[in-house]
Amino acid sequence: MQHALMYGAVKVEAQRTESGPPPSSVGVFPLAEVKRGMKGTAWTVFEGTVPEPMEVEILGVLRGARGPGRDLILARLHGTKPEYTGVVAGMSGSPVYVEGKLLGALSYRIGQFSKEPIAGITPMEQMLEVRDLPLQGEPLMTAGVGETSPPAGAPRVGQAESAAAASLPSGGDPGMTFAAMETPLLMSGFAPEAIKVWQERMAGTGLEMVSAGGAMTGGGAGEAGPEIPMMPGSAVSLQMVRGDLEIAATCTVTYVDPKQLLACGHPVLQAGSVSLPMTSAEVVATLPSPLNAFKIVNTGRTIGAFTEDRDAAIRGELGAKARMIPVSLEVVGAGKPVMRKVEMLDLPSMTPSALLVSVYQTLLETNESTAKTSYHVTGEIAVRGQRPVPINAWGTPSDTMATQLAAALAVGESFNRLYTSATRMEPVERVQLRVEVIPEDRRVELESVRLISSSVVHAGDRVEVEATVHAWKQAVRNIRLSFDLPARLEPGSLRLLVGSAVSLDRTLEGARPATRPANLAAATARLRGLHAADKVYVSVLLPESQASLEGSTLDSLPLSMANTMESQRSGAEVGLHGESLVVAAEADAGGVLSGQQILTLRVEGGGGLH
Repeated sequence: MQHALMYGAVKVEAQRTESGPPPSSVGVFPLAEVKRGMKGTAWTVFEGTVPEPMEVEILGVLRGARGPGRDLILARLHGTKPEYTGVVAGMSGSPVYVEGKLLGALSYRIGQFSKEPIAGITPMEQMLEVRDLPLQGEPLMTAGVGETSPPAGAPRVGQAESAAAASLPSGGDPGMTFAAMETPLLMSGFAPEAIKVWQERMAGTGLEMVSAGGAMTGGGAGEAGPEIPMMPGSAVSLQMVRGDLEIAATCTVTYVDPKQLLACGHPVLQAGSVSLPMTSAEVVATLPSPLNAFKIVNTGRTIGAFTEDRDAAIRGELGAKARMIPVSLEVVGAGKPVMRKVEMLDLPSMTPSALLVSVYQTLLETNESTAKTSYHVTGEIAVRGQRPVPINAWGTPSDTMATQLAAALAVGESFNRLYTSATRMEPVERVQLRVEVIPEDRRVELESVRLISSSVVHAGDRVEVEATVHAWKQAVRNIRLSFDLPARLEPGSLRLLVGSAVSLDRTLEGARPATRPANLAAATARLRGLHAADKVYVSVLLPESQASLEGSTLDSLPLSMANTMESQRSGAEVGLHGESLVVAAEADAGGVLSGQQILTLRVEGGGGLH
């Protein structure tokens, strides 16, 4: 019977063909009936878009191999291609059929340098638990597909023992344990330096392995390109970044019905509920390797969105739309401006890394970069319902890291303060960045500070300070700053803090509660209160109470208010301190300033000269 179901850009095949695997509707082979020696067929794409068959020999069932009650079926693959390539990253999710029914998905491998293509199969019964999670806006599904419901009285998953259950090799060799097949990660448009940063941040997640590939669409958004039939055994991709740059993970479809599909047979991000673009994929080639065989992939059309990333499978909803964070980045300098636009996933465990490598990659692209180039990044982060929060970050040359990476890390630090706020209820709507490429080293050091006016002062006097700064490989220069002392000062010692924004903000931050900001308003207040890195500041440490409340600073509190604040110090974002740090003057430092010094004044009673 010929029958095809169309969902936007994807065609769901629902018939048996000679060139493709059986459909999902054939029913499920019960785990309780799995026995050693059974023969079956697995389907995966080795090249192109059409799945190819592999013979599967069942070796047994590993009880609890994936956790209590989470079994794994052990199998040996036969055939010219699997015996040549071995177990391949990207093969996870390949459907396995026994006696014409769907047994499960190839999903695990054992060690590396294995002489035989032996794989673990996630039982289909356990994968269907992911299918039966409620769809967006729909009740829990209870009916099976085809013949998936076991007969009355049949043993449940994990209750019946296989006739010859296999066991893992003994000896404690960590290289001989089962692990989920790696998910080949396409990073299109990224330089090796950016890929290395990604791998370092993703170490241990299974997403550090990067393969070659690209996008069939050319536009990066997955809205164009050839239409690829989606069936069990087809390649499918999960996009984490798309647009001018792309990061996408690829595995294989196990099950398809008119509304959704299941793939991988193991988690990709272990994130639970997600919202990530789902695209078709073309396998350009399968690269054999005794260490790490993988598929080289092109991503295709957007066909829906992945909504669940669970232990037994990832689930995608056909026709659904994923929610992403738009990011625009403009790089300007003496040459032609560079403009990059991407969309990033919205997932706390991944989004900061995705932003970091995207910014880093964009800065690596400019031809104006040299060993002495500096970068000044400005822009804003918009959260729904909030006034946009400004970004003002720098990257300057250093002996420890690339300048482009320093600038990207500075942007990431500002973004993380807002994005990781535990009380942020509304989504980040956009990130807009503008990078000025400055063809010189903008590091500036504070060498010395001295008082031009007298160190003996009276309340209301004008104080003049001279800061000597030394820009990188330039002559020293002096910067004068003057300000008036408060008229209410009492006799005694008075300290001045002269130095960089980093030292000033660090001092202010140290006076705040050690906990994270208790709410989004506090987090945004802290970001707005950060000082510019290319200025020199003079701050007065007044012998008056100062409070920090939800990210804002209250200076020179009256005694009555200080007593009131004292009773609230148990709050997560309330702090009370014996000194008030007040910025009295600032001036352009000519670059990113580092260093600080303390000056001491003696305040005497009586009137002073202004």
